[in-house]
Amino acid sequence: MGLKFWQDRPTFITGATGLVGGWLVRQLLSSGADVVCLVRDWVPQSLLVRNQFLENVKIVRGDVRDRALLERILGEYEIDTVIHLAAQTIVGVANRNPISTFESNIAGTWCLLEACRHSPSVKQIILASSDKAYGEAKELPYNEETPLLGRHPYDVSKSCADAIAQTYAQTYGSPVAITRCGNFYGGGDLNWNRIVPGTIRSVLRGQPPIIRSDGQYVRDYFYVEDGAAAYTLLAEKLALDPENLSGQAFNFSNEIQVTVLELVNRILTLMGSSLKPDILSQASNEIRHQSLSATKARTMLDWRPLFSLDEGLRRTIDWYKEFLDGETERRID
Repeated sequence: MGLKFWQDRPTFITGATGLVGGWLVRQLLSSGADVVCLVRDWVPQSLLVRNQFLENVKIVRGDVRDRALLERILGEYEIDTVIHLAAQTIVGVANRNPISTFESNIAGTWCLLEACRHSPSVKQIILASSDKAYGEAKELPYNEETPLLGRHPYDVSKSCADAIAQTYAQTYGSPVAITRCGNFYGGGDLNWNRIVPGTIRSVLRGQPPIIRSDGQYVRDYFYVEDGAAAYTLLAEKLALDPENLSGQAFNFSNEIQVTVLELVNRILTLMGSSLKPDILSQASNEIRHQSLSATKARTMLDWRPLFSLDEGLRRTIDWYKEFLDGETERRID
C-alpha cells in the first residue's frame, strides 16, 4: 500500500514532540499524509520544531487526558488513522514521579481510546506499548504470549495501557493494534542521560562516557527510523485485515542481545575512540535482562528491520556530530 495508502490521509499523532514522534511525522509527511499533532509542551529542540515540520502539519495544543478535546480533534479533522505515542518515557522520572507517569500513560490511553470509540471516522488505532510491559520474565526472549507483569512504575504504566487497548478491541471492537518495541535510539534524542546520546556527546567532547548501571543490563535496542516504519506498516496491515489484527500485539526487534557495556564499546569503536567508560553501578528499579522475539511480526506482517544495529548507530552518530557542531557554532556567534 505504502504511499497510496497515506496520500491525503487524515492522521492524528500524539507524542509528536518525542523522539519517535518526530521521525514518524517526517515519514508521514513524505508519504503525503494530512497530519494533525497533539502537543502539550512546547519543545523547541524537538525534531518537530527543528526540522520545520510545523509548517506542514496541523497543531492542537492540549493534554492527552482531555477526552473532550480528543473527541473534537477526531471529529473536526475527520481522522482516519490514530497513532498514539504520547507518554512519559523516562524510567528514572517514573520512579520519582509515579502519579504523573500513571496519569499520562494509563489515563491518557483510556481517554484516547474512549474518544476513538465515539468517533465513527476512526478506522485504525496504533498504540505504542513497550517491551517494559512484560516486566521481568523467566523465559527470554519475550514473545507476544508472555504475560504482562510490570512491577516498577514505568513498566506497570505500559502493562496497564497495553491491557486497556486489548480491552477496547475485545469489548468494543475498537480497531486497535499494539506495538511493543525495545529501547529506541536515534538522532533527535536530547535526553543526555540516555546511553546512546550521552555516550556520543561524551566522546565528541573527549570525555569518558558514563554508564549509570554496572554495564551488564541487557537491552533490546531499536533504531528510531525502523520504529517509524513499523508503526506505519502496522497501520496499513490493520486497514487490510481489521478482523484478524484488531487487539493483536506485535514485538519489533533486531533480535540481538546487547549489554549496555557492549553497546557503549560499539559506539566507541565506530567513533574511533580509545576512551574507557566510567561505570557507576548506580541503577535501581530496572529490569535486568530484556530481549524480544519478532517472529510474529515477520510472519503475520512480512516485516523486516531496515537497519542493523551498527547501521543505526552510524546514522545516529552522524546526526549528533552535525547537531553538536551547529550548537558550538551558535554559541560562538
